[in-house]
Amino acid sequence: MEKLSLVFCYFIVLVLFLTNNKCQATESCEAVGVYKLKRGDLSLKFTNYGATMLSAVIPDKYGKLADIVLGFDSVKDYKTDNTYFGAIVGRVANRISRAQFTLNGTRYQLINNDGDNMLHGGPRGFSEVIWKVKSHEVNSHITFTYNSLEGEQGFPGDLAVSVTYMFVGENNLVVKMKAKPLEKATPVNLALHTYWNLGGHSSGDIFSHKLQLFGSHVTPVDDRLIPTGKITPVTGTPYDFLQPREIGSKFKELPDGYDINYVLDNPNPEHLKKVAVVSESVSGRKMELWTNKPGVQFYTSNMLGKVMGKDGFVYSNYAGFCLETQGFPDSVNNPNFPSQVVNPGETYNHVMVYRFTAD
Repeated sequence: MEKLSLVFCYFIVLVLFLTNNKCQATESCEAVGVYKLKRGDLSLKFTNYGATMLSAVIPDKYGKLADIVLGFDSVKDYKTDNTYFGAIVGRVANRISRAQFTLNGTRYQLINNDGDNMLHGGPRGFSEVIWKVKSHEVNSHITFTYNSLEGEQGFPGDLAVSVTYMFVGENNLVVKMKAKPLEKATPVNLALHTYWNLGGHSSGDIFSHKLQLFGSHVTPVDDRLIPTGKITPVTGTPYDFLQPREIGSKFKELPDGYDINYVLDNPNPEHLKKVAVVSESVSGRKMELWTNKPGVQFYTSNMLGKVMGKDGFVYSNYAGFCLETQGFPDSVNNPNFPSQVVNPGETYNHVMVYRFTAD
């Protein structure tokens, strides 16, 4: 009888352990952590919650270090955040009209989180899940992986995803995003949603930053921020950054700020194309960006409002800018846009290269 009681007690303890430690199918059992990369004067921090870039500390022209990425002091604040600070967004970044699309004859209803549209993969997109840390070397790279399951946020098929942040040389950061569908075709469009301020995250607005953006066309949007399907030239409009000028120089013509997809000139998925050059005169910092994707979303943080950020600083509208290289928004519903559909046996590849300098 005593032996039976011991066996029963062991069974109860085992059941309680398994119950309390069971992970849901769409969640990871990984602990949430903070991971550092450092080479020379360039140092960055990341978390596996959303594969998020937390900070990027680089010197100005005098050698003074500053964090040029908007964000929070604590990782827990990213879990209740709706700004997507520094996160990898997907399975499909940007907006999908009415949160639905048809693929291979099947209509997929997604989970809307932006009115009746889906934004950045839905309410539990890739920015809201815990990724696995596959590999990490402080002076080299970090690789995050995530397995997105069939039906997650309404998308078809399992998808194996990885993101690597890595140094190349002293001043270059490379971001490599890959995804492989396992058994069904699915749209994929990943983006890095970092908010930058080259003067330092707490230095105020980004109006005086100079931007040159190598996109001579945009995809205009309707009042729901959904592309109309047209591709229009930027010449003679406030969207023209083909020559360097201050970001705030034409805000009188565009009072709501910038939130638009640029069609990059001469894109080639097999080669890198220069996207933009941004500079800030007080610090002398300059950021250059290359990608292999056909578009980039330029966003001037028009909807930040008042967000309590790092060091207690309150970020207001226009406190940072985003340059999110990507496929075109709502491509799944616009056949004249480059396709984002990836089939089993194919691999989605998205590369970004940043170069940071100061003079």
